Formats: sequence, C-alpha cells, structure tokens
Amino acid sequence: MEQINSFFQFISQESDKLLNQTLQHIGLTFISLLIAILVALPLGIFISRKIKLAGPILGVAGILQTIPSIALLGVMIPILGIGVKPAIVALFLYALLPIIRNTYTGITNIDAQVLEAAKAMGMSNSQVLTKVELPLAFPVIMAGIRTATVINVGVATLAAYIAAGGLGEFIFGGIALNNTNMILAGAIPAALLAIIFDFLLSRLQKVNFRNIKTYFLILPFLLVVLSSFYFLPTAIEGKMLAGFTPEFMGRQDGDLGLRKVYGLKIRTVVISDAVMYRAAYEKKLDVISGYSTDGRLKAFDLITLEDDKHIFPPYYCAPIVNEDALKNHPELEGILNQLSGFINDSTMTDLNYKVDYLHQTPEEVAKDFLNEKGLYKNPRYGNGATIRIGSKIFGEQYILAQMYKILILGNSDLQVETKTGLGGTKICFDALTNHQIDFYPEYTGTGLLVILPQKRQLFAKIMGDKEQVYSYVQKEFNKNYHIKWLQPIGFNNTYALMMRKQQAQNLVINSITDLKKHLENNK
Repeated sequence: MEQINSFFQFISQESDKLLNQTLQHIGLTFISLLIAILVALPLGIFISRKIKLAGPILGVAGILQTIPSIALLGVMIPILGIGVKPAIVALFLYALLPIIRNTYTGITNIDAQVLEAAKAMGMSNSQVLTKVELPLAFPVIMAGIRTATVINVGVATLAAYIAAGGLGEFIFGGIALNNTNMILAGAIPAALLAIIFDFLLSRLQKVNFRNIKTYFLILPFLLVVLSSFYFLPTAIEGKMLAGFTPEFMGRQDGDLGLRKVYGLKIRTVVISDAVMYRAAYEKKLDVISGYSTDGRLKAFDLITLEDDKHIFPPYYCAPIVNEDALKNHPELEGILNQLSGFINDSTMTDLNYKVDYLHQTPEEVAKDFLNEKGLYKNPRYGNGATIRIGSKIFGEQYILAQMYKILILGNSDLQVETKTGLGGTKICFDALTNHQIDFYPEYTGTGLLVILPQKRQLFAKIMGDKEQVYSYVQKEFNKNYHIKWLQPIGFNNTYALMMRKQQAQNLVINSITDLKKHLENNK
C-alpha cells in the first residue's frame, strides 16, 4: 500500500510533465504511422500486381524490422542528428512491414471470381481497386495498421534516447536511478496507449465495407490530428529547450532541485550523455545538464552557468571499494591511492578533451598520463586473483578505470577485468554491493544525494563543505554497506547547467537565476 501511495504521489507531482510526454508519445506514434501508411499502402497494392517483386520487397521490409531499435536510432544520428527526425524515420521503417504485408495479403486473397464479375460489369482497373479490392481487403489492411500502431507505441519509448521526447523519458530516468515510480510512470501510460489504440482500431476494422469511402476520409484526418499532439507541449511551454540526462531528471541535485529551489520551468527532453554536448553545439538544445570537467565544454565552446543557490554539492571523485576485496588483497588500497592528488579540475578536463573530442582511446590517454607523472610500470602479468573494475557510461570513468587497471597490473601480481559502461549510479553501486565488481570511481555528491538515505536538514548544512561531505559519505558507506571510500583523486566534477557561450552572452545569462528570469520575461 505504501508503494502504491508513493506512486500516485509521484504521478500527482509530475502530472504536467506526464501529460506533455504522453502527448509527444502519441504524436511520434501517429506521425510515423501516417507516413508509413502513405508509403506502405501503395507499395502493397503495387506488389499485389507485380507478384515477382513481392518477395524482395517484403524481405527488405522484414530485414529493417529485425534491426535492433536502439541500433537503428544510433545509425540515424550521424545522418539526421538528434530529435524528432531520426525517431520518426526509425518508427516509419518499423511500421512498413505489417502494412505492406497485410495490404498484399488482403488483396491477393480476394476470390478471383469476384474480380472477374467486377470486370464483367465493365469496371476499370481503378474502379475494381477502389470499389472491390480495397473494401474487401479493408479488415486485413486494418489488422496490419493495428500491428504497426502497437509496435510504434512500444518502440517510441526509445525516442527519448535521442531527445525526441515521449514516455521513454520517465523510463530511462527510472532505470538510471533505480526508481520504480519513474519507470512505472512511463511504462503504464505506454502500455495503456497501446491497448487503447489497438481497441479503437479493432472497432474501425469491423466497419461495413459499404461505408468504406467515409472511413478512408476519416482515418487520415484522425491520424493528422493525433500527429499534431507532438507539437502541443512546445506551444504551451515556450521555445527554449533543455536536454537533461535520464539520471539528472530524477535527482534532487538535478531537475527536481532546479524546479524546487530555483522555480525553473523550462521545456525539457531526456537525452543520452553521448550526444547532448554536440546537440547544444548544433543549436538543437539551448541548455544541457553537464559535468564541470567534461572535455566537450572546450570542444564545443560551452560555458557553465553559476549555481547561485547552491543546489549542486561537491563532487570529488574517489574509488569506492568493497571491503571484502580489501581484506583479500590489502595491497590494493595503496595501489589505488597512488593516483590521489595527481588530477585537478583542469587536468581532468584536458584528459576528457582528448577522449571526447580528439578521439584518443581511454587506454592511450591513461597510459600517457601515468608515464608523464612517473606512475607507469610495465605489467607484471602475474597469476594472482582477478580484480573487477567497474565504471559508469562516460569517458571520464573509462579513463580512470584504465588508469587503475595499469596501476594494478604494474604494481602487483593481480589480474584485472574491466566492466565499463555499466550505466547510471545505481547499476554500478548494485554491482559493487552484489560483488559483481570490486570497485569503481564514484563522486561524493552522488554518494550523498543518490545512494545514502536522505537527511535533508543535515545535508543542507554540509553540502557546501567538501571535507564534511567526504567525511560523512566515508563513514556512512562503511557503516551501511561495508564499502570504503579511498583517498580523493583531486578533481571536483560537479553537475552544471551549460549553454553555448555566444548565446549566453547575447541573452546576458550568467547564472541559473538569470536563465529563470529570461524564461519568465519571454513567455
């Protein structure tokens, strides 16, 4: 009962965002469906006349549908960028097969004697198509449209990965934060939409074919109306667009804090960390959530906005290690602490720049840095136990994981296995507590606000002091989880809101408060 109450409380708090995401989801589904019908219906009719081409065309459509949806979206990004265009193209491709196949099947399965009778009555080919074939094939064609609709409702949740909006925003955020309420807030409406649209189309499927002309007029009109839902949130909320990572959307030191502390109301989309910086640079996003040491700040000429109300705590990075691993391998602590004090903010930014913009590999960057600092030793390639290093899914973590790998191999007989790109905080932390990894680099602010039980009054007192935050998380992690924070590496990779430097200067926006005032003045 407590979980149910918590869920409905979350729905109440996020009702505006949920409505906007639902409208976007409906719009994405039906924009792509409308285009698919306009292409697939004529194509199905064509191959019903040219039977030899049916196999190849259906085969190509089938192959398109077997491509994993996340891979298809990834392929679209270099071609069409991010946002609604690649999402619609991907959904369009997925909708083709059921409509082409059912149109072809519906027409070719019509009794030949019926067609002969129609021709004997003097009907032209076009009259046979519109007065006989399409009306008789209508139930089968509608079955294909129903299938395409249900497929698109499901696949459209992935559109959030490339900042196209929709209910996937809640789902991705919930997965990143292990927040069941967020996951259900996206998954339940998406499932309901699929059920509702399937039911409504099933009723349409059973219409009397004598009224088929009316329905062929009504159906496109309804599709156009439903497609327009995608643009309603834009009209309601304004022109500026922010892109936030899934994890940032659900954090108190993220979107929730921005709205609560600053009263910041900006139209937002969820976007992958991998593409959000370029999206800002290409003017597809006006504001993004980022990391203060990210090399892409330099690469894409972005600036951070001052957090003048201090919702972002210190984010000093340090390895957190399962105590069982330290008991079994006591030499590990000294090896990992070798990195402490060698990397400050500007150094980490430069290292990230090499990976994110110059496209050097994390292994190469890590080895060069350790060589420069005199920390590199040739690997011993011993036959000791295997240490498993985890990391989150961005370049900085990959670099640090490789540095620790090199240090362990060069200073011990231990072997190393890296499990990089585990996703968000909760996935990494759960892997650590479940002994699937032995350690990973974590940030003090994340430990304070995401992992530990929330004590808001206490946190408000200590958040501005990096030493107090580190001391607190070190003690509480040891007590609650039997996990040890080792010495901080030296850099503070705090969350930040970012804008293009030129845009921020033109709008005279230097802080988050300035951004809020600009939004209020330009409603």
